[in-house]
Amino acid sequence: MADTRKPVQEFTLRLRRYDPESGQAPYWDEHTIALEPHRSVLEGILQAKDRFDGSIGVRCSCRAAICGSCGVRINGQPGLACHTHLDKALKSSKGGVIEVEPMGNMPVIKDLIVDMDAVHWKKIQRVTPWLLEKQPMPEREYLVPREAMVDVTQSMACIQCGACVSDCLSMEVDPLFIGPAALAKAYRFVGDPRDAQQRERLKDLAEDPHGMYDCTHCFKCIEACPKGVSPMNQIMRLRRRAGGDHHIEDRNNGYRHEKAFVKNIYKNGLLHEADLLPDSYGGKFHPRAVPELLASLPAITKALLRRKVTPAKALLHQHKAPKDVKAIYDLIENRPERDELNLYISGYDEDDNGGAEPNVSAVVGGGEDGAMASAPGASPRGKV
Repeated sequence: MADTRKPVQEFTLRLRRYDPESGQAPYWDEHTIALEPHRSVLEGILQAKDRFDGSIGVRCSCRAAICGSCGVRINGQPGLACHTHLDKALKSSKGGVIEVEPMGNMPVIKDLIVDMDAVHWKKIQRVTPWLLEKQPMPEREYLVPREAMVDVTQSMACIQCGACVSDCLSMEVDPLFIGPAALAKAYRFVGDPRDAQQRERLKDLAEDPHGMYDCTHCFKCIEACPKGVSPMNQIMRLRRRAGGDHHIEDRNNGYRHEKAFVKNIYKNGLLHEADLLPDSYGGKFHPRAVPELLASLPAITKALLRRKVTPAKALLHQHKAPKDVKAIYDLIENRPERDELNLYISGYDEDDNGGAEPNVSAVVGGGEDGAMASAPGASPRGKV
């Protein structure tokens, strides 16, 4: 039988090294390893650790893209070291050198190991990541509609690797933001019909000044996720549930700003900056607007200095939205299953589930009429 193995090839790994306890500044450390091109970056790191420097710090476990332990940045992009082939990493490298560094938005423990407890797991616990059972509990199992569980299978696919947290621009600006991983986990329970406190969960996330309305729709978490969870899409689902199903509205400036933006474009076709800010506070004549506008004077001053807003634009803005713009808005508003007005915000049409097949393997069992059986104790408290 012919040997189909690819020949061994040399690769240069440039590892970001840092030990906070040493008192030294971070530095880069290069090693040349020899492996088949289809081998993973993790295997390359472990070879460098085994052959050249046993002090290299790296976290890993399953080596099969299941446990999420080996999250790092490869050539500036977050990913799983065990799931990224060396030849693929080489193609995205600069100068033929594969750079590996720790994930962002989390403190570094040593080299490529970050403190997940300090940021990631702390925020996961913040959203109460377990079912709050309805009372009284059924004598046997819960019967759950199959479509309800398929709805949450995307969020259930999360392996808690922290890649989305690493690349979240909102967390970079505001470390108190709950973050994409925790909010995706929150939807896993908000979307579960067995949960007894869906409204309370949504109200909490809507009223939190660092909650679900702090997402800026940058799509970085969608690009970063190795398992197709699409955290931003789960955040948009939370918002739909809050506003559409539970009428939890007008809770913070993030929500009001989003609504004002949609209204502004629908009315003008182009963004009218002079109206956007007061409308985000409820309108020029809303009691809330005056103190909020006064507090926003620094931002208003910057806008004037940069000519984003001028007196002429503010007073003489006569532009009206073209008919086709309004037609698109009206069409979406009148859909039986209403999507976000700005489809780019939600990232996909709910009807096609983002073009991805739901992870049906995560749904086990079945009952009559398409119902799925779930034992009352199937979601142990505290398990994430």
